[in-house]
Amino acid sequence: MWLLALEACVAMFILIFIVWWTMFHGRKPETPPENEKKQIAAEKKDTQSH
Repeated sequence: MWLLALEACVAMFILIFIVWWTMFHGRKPETPPENEKKQIAAEKKDTQSH
């Protein structure tokens, strides 16, 4: 009986880990790539100088 409970706990852990990994892994969409960061910085500099 304890073996079935252990197996159920391991399966639940794997399921939670897969969901967590897919939700929080990867590049965040609000961080622009380096090229866009430079372009945004240049635009801000141009607008501040006027």
